[in-house]
Amino acid sequence: MPKRHALDGATAAMNAASQVLAVRGKAEPQEFDNADVQWAMRAREGVWAPTRDKQRIHVSLDCAAGDRAATVLRPSLRVFAGVDVDTDIVAQTLSDGIRLVTVVHGPEAPTFFRFPVSLPEGLALEAMPSGGFDVVNLRYGATVGRFYSPWACDSLFRPIQARYELDGNAIVMRIPHEGAAYPVVADPHYSI
Repeated sequence: MPKRHALDGATAAMNAASQVLAVRGKAEPQEFDNADVQWAMRAREGVWAPTRDKQRIHVSLDCAAGDRAATVLRPSLRVFAGVDVDTDIVAQTLSDGIRLVTVVHGPEAPTFFRFPVSLPEGLALEAMPSGGFDVVNLRYGATVGRFYSPWACDSLFRPIQARYELDGNAIVMRIPHEGAAYPVVADPHYSI
């Protein structure tokens, strides 16, 4: 597979993500320059995001090319191009959290993606009937953050049954994309 220039990879990922997100319309959370969200420059180092009780969680991108540097398009938007075979991640900062828009460009891409989550003491992930995970303050029993259930669709806007599983401290997003029209876009989304 030929190597892409980082900016070319970022452009391809943005074009694929924009195509799908534009069709989804007003339901999409808006990008926002939020000082409470801190991105690292490398994929494996991930992002620190706030919780409602003023703590911070850490979400990593566990990918084949973990040392991949971000192409920062603006403070609230960066692209980790080539994080795995035929896969890019468009990382957005939101007013109340983050999105890790995963763009799968072809059939050789993995069908699952791991997002290790580090929580401060006293917080835990709790599975929700919706398929998402709540970040719960164990002392008070209150939800202080939420990983919304994932969605995915292909370039023909056909839904793909993305789902989460918990593997130790990692949220695993499964995207069964066999037979899909590429690119496929999926959306891990965390907010407080």
